[in-house]
Amino acid sequence: MVYRVGKVDVNALRGVNVSIAPGEFVAVMGPSGCGKSTLLHILGGLLKPSSGRVIVDGEDLAAMSDAARTDLRRRKIGFVFQRFNLFPTLTAEGNLKLAERIHANGKPSLDAAARQEILRLLRLENKMRHKPLELSGGEQQRVAIARAIINRPSIILADEPTGNLDTENSTIVLDMLQELNQEFRQTIVMITHNPEAAAVASRTIEMRDGTIVKER
Repeated sequence: MVYRVGKVDVNALRGVNVSIAPGEFVAVMGPSGCGKSTLLHILGGLLKPSSGRVIVDGEDLAAMSDAARTDLRRRKIGFVFQRFNLFPTLTAEGNLKLAERIHANGKPSLDAAARQEILRLLRLENKMRHKPLELSGGEQQRVAIARAIINRPSIILADEPTGNLDTENSTIVLDMLQELNQEFRQTIVMITHNPEAAAVASRTIEMRDGTIVKER
């Protein structure tokens, strides 16, 4: 992946070749500027690579139009960001219902039983009428995770999901991601600087200077 900065080409990713199996929980680690977030954005179809292929569930994102990538994200991918990106004027329930409507695209939304199970796993049953500013940081991140998984996408992409949380809330969020991975068999790719966070994943990929240097 090459960016143009002024008159200079910057190689954000160099010869990256990685395969992630369905249902796998993968952590991607490395220092700032090593290409972790660029890789995540390419995997999620937010960026189009300047060369190469990106195969997601048999579909090549690199060959798709912007509209086709948008549709694939809506159908198959949920995003969790370090910044919670919740709508401040909506309650937690409103944020989730908005995500459901976007995903539904005119079709019936998630059934009530499945929705309630997600809220139970994330311990959010009693928080649905609260707006984001009425929630703690950990609770806001759990709402953000619920929003990402409420439509049961096959892939969850998490960019530093514990970066703004204290140790206690980080542990809660990581335990929940692990439980969701095991419960629903969703593929999770998580960017993190934290070795303790990476330890909950089934595999760790380490990056340096736009390349993968180690997998374990």
